[in-house]
Amino acid sequence: MTDQPTYEELEQRIKELEKGIFYLKQAEKEVEGERKRMEVILSALNTGLALINPDMTVAWVNAQTEKILPWNELVGKVCYEAAAKREEPCEGCGALEAFSDGQIHQTERQSPVDGKWHHIVSIPIEDESGAVVQVLESTTDITTRKETEAVRDKALEELKELKEKLEQENIYLKEEIQTVQGFKEIVGKSNPLLYVLSKVKQVAETDSTVLIQGETGVGKELIARAIHQKSLRSSKPFVKVNCAALPANVIESELFGHEPGAFTGANRLRRGRFELSDGGTIFLDEISEISLEIQAKLLGVIQEKKFERVGGSKTLKVDTRIIVATNRHLMDEIAANRFRTDLFYRLNVFPITIPPLRDRRNDIPPLVEHFVAMFTKRIGKTIDQIPQPVMERLVAYDWPGNVRELSNVIERAVITCPGSVLRLPKSIESNLKESNQAAESKEGLITLEEMERRHILNALEITGWRISGAKGAARILDINPSTLRNRIKKLGLNKT
Repeated sequence: MTDQPTYEELEQRIKELEKGIFYLKQAEKEVEGERKRMEVILSALNTGLALINPDMTVAWVNAQTEKILPWNELVGKVCYEAAAKREEPCEGCGALEAFSDGQIHQTERQSPVDGKWHHIVSIPIEDESGAVVQVLESTTDITTRKETEAVRDKALEELKELKEKLEQENIYLKEEIQTVQGFKEIVGKSNPLLYVLSKVKQVAETDSTVLIQGETGVGKELIARAIHQKSLRSSKPFVKVNCAALPANVIESELFGHEPGAFTGANRLRRGRFELSDGGTIFLDEISEISLEIQAKLLGVIQEKKFERVGGSKTLKVDTRIIVATNRHLMDEIAANRFRTDLFYRLNVFPITIPPLRDRRNDIPPLVEHFVAMFTKRIGKTIDQIPQPVMERLVAYDWPGNVRELSNVIERAVITCPGSVLRLPKSIESNLKESNQAAESKEGLITLEEMERRHILNALEITGWRISGAKGAARILDINPSTLRNRIKKLGLNKT
């Protein structure tokens, strides 16, 4: 016979059971309270949360998910069917990846229902054995961010297009500054040069005779070619005659041609430069070097547009635009009876004076860069750096041979330069140094008025003849604009 519990023992067991039930209910209340608190917290988040089961059904969502996603009664439904109206999981589904490899995955997806964008983070939840039993997905509405990014990307694309356009325009504007609307061979941007080119544009479309004056090497032929290129005769020949290079007994035949037997060695008919330039332009360089006899014949061609070949009697008519150049002062040549007065006035219809390089030093840096690029390409070298001290010495030099001398110096420097940084040969460095020192010494002997004149002229050149304002010459010279205007008038300074 088994021992039966006594009444007292049963009563004790009932009390212990009631006590356990009490504590269990208390624990359940605490768990329920904690659950409610967590739901309140999770619902207050700006992020939608959802638990996904291995079969891709939704186990739980917070309130924010229902606000973010256009789904109804998500719990118990297959997520991709409810969310994307699909029959199979979305491509690149983060939840499937998390179930597969146990790693956190992030995706951005646009809803096919309302077009909104969501950032989804899929976090695997493991049991004690390490198996993934659920995936917690946080969903954040990033539509505003995506729209902002789209606006930004569009703006960046437009900015890129604008940048490319500006770069193209910048290249074009640089070419405009350098070549002044089509003068491709003329490099420079100084006011004196721009003034010369403005005169070129004025006279180019006419048939007027042009007299180009300037020192040796300033580029008189380039200006003559520019006039021809901008004229209505640009498609016709441009014929150059260097009068200084032709012997006196040859120049007449070169200009006007000759008939067979006109002189010893004239075995056949030869057409002269005027005939060859018919319809185009003839450029007579160093016009002061021709004899008075040839000057008389040239005067006839200018006046009548007619001439005769050497040894011939037939009068030929020619339609040629005449441009002449000289490095001499023709009035001095007239005074010395070496040049005809009537020819001078026939030639001096539209005079253009090209200033020497020392009077347009702003053109030296672009000329140096131009010649370095030209000669490195021709020689096959790479020189991509011009040190500032080198450039300063080149700018400070007076260049008595003008652009031609500068070109020769740069060509020699490129030939002898051992690396990619431009270096001047010692002999050139020495010549530049001695010349600059001599110039500085000479400067000390000029009058104060001349010194003031040069200083003011330099300031005006730098500022583009702007007198007042923050970038005006008066600010540089630290004087009143009215005072500067008075000094300019008194010194007789004029913008060339």
